[in-house]
Amino acid sequence: MNAQRLSSRVKSVLLYLLLLAFLTPFLLIVMNSFKTTQQFFENPLSLPATIKFDNYASAFKDMDFLQGFVNSLIITAIAVFIIIIFSAMTGYLFVRYKWKLNAFLFFLMLASMALPFQVLMIPLVMLYGNMDLLNNKMTLLFMYLGFGVPFGVFTFHGFIKGIPYELEESAFIEGSSRLRTFFSVVLPLLKPVFVTLLVLDVLWIWNDYLLPSLVLLSSDQKTLPLSTYAFFSSYSVDYAPLMAGLIMTIIPVLVIYLFLQKQIIQGITEGALK
Repeated sequence: MNAQRLSSRVKSVLLYLLLLAFLTPFLLIVMNSFKTTQQFFENPLSLPATIKFDNYASAFKDMDFLQGFVNSLIITAIAVFIIIIFSAMTGYLFVRYKWKLNAFLFFLMLASMALPFQVLMIPLVMLYGNMDLLNNKMTLLFMYLGFGVPFGVFTFHGFIKGIPYELEESAFIEGSSRLRTFFSVVLPLLKPVFVTLLVLDVLWIWNDYLLPSLVLLSSDQKTLPLSTYAFFSSYSVDYAPLMAGLIMTIIPVLVIYLFLQKQIIQGITEGALK
């Protein structure tokens, strides 16, 4: 019994140390967001002498925060919605229709997940640039759809296989169409994986820097991660307001996670069981 208690306490201590290791970078950013850039260079590990929000006001203005926030919100909301809906419907099609073409397409989607984006980014930019389609939110949304759907289909495919087909047959007997059955019967049962993919895709698209930097060229199209580049000059970086800007960029995602964390854990658990 004593050995079990000792083992449990050791595991708890290790988990707390691991948590501290993960939180340390975030805490350092928070602390240094209240300092001046000079104080940051002098001692980045020290606590701020006073709590002032001057850096946040400066970051809000220099980043054009409202414009970047609106752009990020529009792109993230639309991209996540179309990725999840298309993924769910495609996964349902692959599970319920045993066509050879579906098996081949599902294999192609899985294979595409192994292809790094860095391999495709230069050909994509050249292709869309030659067609004069860059600096357009629709082009960026189309790319997110292509890169996000394979993982979504893979995830929904495993969950839909665990849903008894008898539930859908009952709806068909009552006169429900295939499309209505999907949205009324199947989709509500996919809530855990739906929420899990929602959070994962929001984290990916909201924080993405590389793909928007290749597609969105004008200042009025920039997302929040691109707006933080306003603090970089040719020879120096204004670190204090930069860190304040990073905190302001992170807050919306943290709020979403806090509201949905119970569903995320449930989705991960059910996915492991399936």
